Amino acid sequence: MRHDYAPRPAHIKWLLDSDPAIRWQVMRDLTSESANAIAAERSRIATGGWGAQLLARQSPDGHWGGGPKWDLIALWSLVVLKDLGLDPASKQARKMIDRVDKGLVYKPLNNRPFLHGETEPCINGRILAIGTYFKEPNDALADQLLDEQLEDGGWNCEAPKSRRSSFHTTICVLEGLLEYEHAGRKSAAITKARKKAENYLLDRRMFRSLRTGEIINKRWLRFSHPTFWHYDVLRGLDYLRNAGIKPDSRVSEAIGIVMDRRHQNGRWPLNLLHPEMIPLQMETDVGRASRWNTLRALRVLRWHNDYA
Repeated sequence: MRHDYAPRPAHIKWLLDSDPAIRWQVMRDLTSESANAIAAERSRIATGGWGAQLLARQSPDGHWGGGPKWDLIALWSLVVLKDLGLDPASKQARKMIDRVDKGLVYKPLNNRPFLHGETEPCINGRILAIGTYFKEPNDALADQLLDEQLEDGGWNCEAPKSRRSSFHTTICVLEGLLEYEHAGRKSAAITKARKKAENYLLDRRMFRSLRTGEIINKRWLRFSHPTFWHYDVLRGLDYLRNAGIKPDSRVSEAIGIVMDRRHQNGRWPLNLLHPEMIPLQMETDVGRASRWNTLRALRVLRWHNDYA
């Protein structure tokens, strides 16, 4: 079924009247500008707006904050820089990731370098994506994640205690493996693992229990940004779009939820914020129109309509 996804000129103008991180993705995903124009806009992330602000908050030793949660603050800051689309080839990105590589280690894991990962697959999925995007693919970390895939198709940070997959962990690992493939590490094993995990989400209609058909968590029907480690329907659908998956009837209800979240003004609000922190506040308050959610919703609907 086709949906009216097409943004009005006023919506595009509103999205473009924003940060370079929003503008370049609008130009790539919604208005199909030239490659040169997109690249020029993307290059501004490193020198202005949210990207430059977050880069400026990194200390010379690679941290974005101290205390017992330094590793998570660093992780989420890196996740956001990747989501913004900071060009990994820029001198600012090279300086940033070099600081991370030289300065951040997990002391309880025998001073294991930060980009080598830790013990939980949800964290390692994120680190695989970050390391691949900003530096180089980590084959050992990818292999570790493949070994940890559960029988039902996904992953869970509580394994081996729990043999039932988690949507939160599964989406983090899927995004990591996809980034790893995009960097040229495509293999039969990676493709098989991703396909199995994608079907884990799709068979559950992106948010329902396979056994009962009930909604697993109603918070998944509310959209946030940044998502950090949290799953929601929009994040799941945007992954499928980015992976080039042809949508089928299993996403129909989830697409309907995205449509239902749109306000009468044609924009999508920020439904909630998660408690995780980075040293940067982006965009808007809960309940107000969100450029991030509007951009992501519009490109998901465009993806769905392109196959309808």
